[in-house]
Amino acid sequence: MGVETVRIQGLRSSDAAELDARIRRAKAALGKRAVILGHHYQREEVYRHADFHGDSLQLSRAAAEQEAEFIIFCGVHFMAEVADILSRPEQASILPDLNAGCSMADMADMPQVQRAWEELATVIDVEQEVTPVTYVNSSAALKAFCGVHGGAVCTSSNARKVLDWAFGQRPKALFFPDQHLGRWTGYQLGIPLRDMPVWDPSLPLGGLTPEEIRRARILLWKGHCSVHQMFQPAHIERWRREHPQGQVIAHPEASFEVCRM
Repeated sequence: MGVETVRIQGLRSSDAAELDARIRRAKAALGKRAVILGHHYQREEVYRHADFHGDSLQLSRAAAEQEAEFIIFCGVHFMAEVADILSRPEQASILPDLNAGCSMADMADMPQVQRAWEELATVIDVEQEVTPVTYVNSSAALKAFCGVHGGAVCTSSNARKVLDWAFGQRPKALFFPDQHLGRWTGYQLGIPLRDMPVWDPSLPLGGLTPEEIRRARILLWKGHCSVHQMFQPAHIERWRREHPQGQVIAHPEASFEVCRM
């Protein structure tokens, strides 16, 4: 598995019209050999060139069904990795800029998770008591870690089903890298907040006592989306005063307080 990077010569010196024309010529020359995926977060001048639009998993599935040998993912690193995982062996997943990353995904890496697993093993029988669950917004290495240890990968829409499955395997879950998605999902399953402590990878035993670890149902990794963190209850309160008949929709990566409102 590998995600490649392509650098376009003269990119910074070209104006928007020239770049647009160069992209169109390249697409015409490659034809069905290449497919461009545009994540919803992309700006319009990139979005217009995509063959498929949507969220990361939806795009990866669409690409795997195409004849194209080159999958060009206009998104972040973990998205291109997912496309590479789901694609056929003869297809290459290309990330135009390897520096395109997700701050949340970067909050949990393999050495940290492996160390957490080993530290948990000093308190409980981790292989018999804990099911690791990672959000799809994470590296391929962490997805593989969950597979090795009998865990699973979830999306924001199926997190409840996956955690419900996880508790059918073992009594506890280690959920990373987004604490907010894990907390809200656990709350929907009826788990008290006190039984969902936060594991801080920078501290010994995640900053928890052995008793807190033994009591926990979900160990929430200290990670978050820096964008969703910006939404606050005060924003909802103000909006509701102005639009009392309106509805508020929150993504579960937002804080618990926001999701409750």
